[in-house]
Formats: sequence, C-alpha cells, structure tokens
Amino acid sequence: MSTSATSLERITLEPSSPANSCVIWLHGLGDSGAGFAPIVPMLALPENHGIRFVFPHAPEQAVTINQGYVMRSWYDIKSMDLHNRADMEGVLASEKLVQGLIQEQIDLGIAAKNIVLAGFSQGGVLSLFTGLRFSQSLAGILALSCYLPTADTLPEHCHSANSTTPILQNHGEQDAVVPISAGKMANALLNEANYNVSWQSYPMEHSVLPEQLTDISTWLQARLLS
Repeated sequence: MSTSATSLERITLEPSSPANSCVIWLHGLGDSGAGFAPIVPMLALPENHGIRFVFPHAPEQAVTINQGYVMRSWYDIKSMDLHNRADMEGVLASEKLVQGLIQEQIDLGIAAKNIVLAGFSQGGVLSLFTGLRFSQSLAGILALSCYLPTADTLPEHCHSANSTTPILQNHGEQDAVVPISAGKMANALLNEANYNVSWQSYPMEHSVLPEQLTDISTWLQARLLS
C-alpha cells in the first residue's frame, strides 16, 4: 500500500464544543468508516463534550481468504489459522497509516494523552498493535472482537509510553469469525505483562450490542471527560 495517512478518506464528526480530545475508530474487513460513524449518537455523550470522532476508510486491496476479491482491508488475511492469519507486512504498513492519523490530531492541537485508539475486528487488531508500540502515551486503547496479529506473543518493540494505558477488550461469546479464544489469548498475554487491561464478553456473535455501547461510553467518558 502506498497510501499515506493524509490521503486516507475518512468521516470526521466534530463536537458542538471545540474539540479537546479524539477517538480514532478503525473498522473491520470489508467495511468502511461509515459502518461505525452512526454509533456516536448511541454513546449518549454529554451535550458539551469535546470529543472529535475520526472514522477512516481502509485502503482497498485483495484479500486471500475471500478468493482475492478487492475490498477495504487494513491487511491481507491469508488463512483462518490464528498463527498465520495476519499478513505482517500489511499490518506494519497500516500501522504507519494509523500513526499518521494520530499525528494529524496532535498537529491539530489534540495531545496524545487525549486520544483513544479504537477498532473492531481487523481494526481492533490495528488499534491494539499500534497502541502498544506507539511512542507517546495515549488516553486508551479499545480493542473489540479482535486478536494480536502476532498470535501467542506480544508484538516486538512495545513502547513503555503505553505500558500503563487503559486497554479495554470486548468480545462476543458466540463469535465464529474471531473465536473468543483468540481474544482471551491476547488478554492473557497483556495481563502477564502487567498491562492495564480490562476484559468484557457479551452474548453476541461478531458484532456490537447496544448494551456494549453503553459500557464503551462509560469507559470513553472516564478516559476523555473526567
């Protein structure tokens, strides 16, 4: 991928008050930023919140497990085997794009400590991977229905800047796309390394529930509005 962060198409939702924080939310395979942008009203945030929401669209590329069809994807998925699922070259390329999105917000005056990196499925993989390795402390990392691209090990070069950053993992108990065992494996690794990680599962498949969004809203407000 030769795309740069500045050229990534995205949906940006500005708060009614001047923005003083930001949530960068990464979508899953084959989706777009439009898939999650409608959740913002469902978060029922205070009217005077200053949270900017950025929903970028992944670049389009061929995806091996989908017969090579071209779709929006943060990286190629080569197989359903967790140990050989993520194309790490693609993960690293998209990590640079996400780093660029964070830097854009910093350049706009939002401190890294007021930025939450969030994502669902493939986007959650990128939020977790990028957040653990990012060189400035973030407000939080939200990893929904996802896994670590490095399977049963933490990524290389995890940065101490985010060693205490709050991480929230959510997963569906009936998820047939990303088995809950994959999320639990990531959670165990994070716990073993003493990360500030919380886990919550829900009675759902590979999706997001209204009840879950209420819990996410509470978590976001504690990170960005308290």
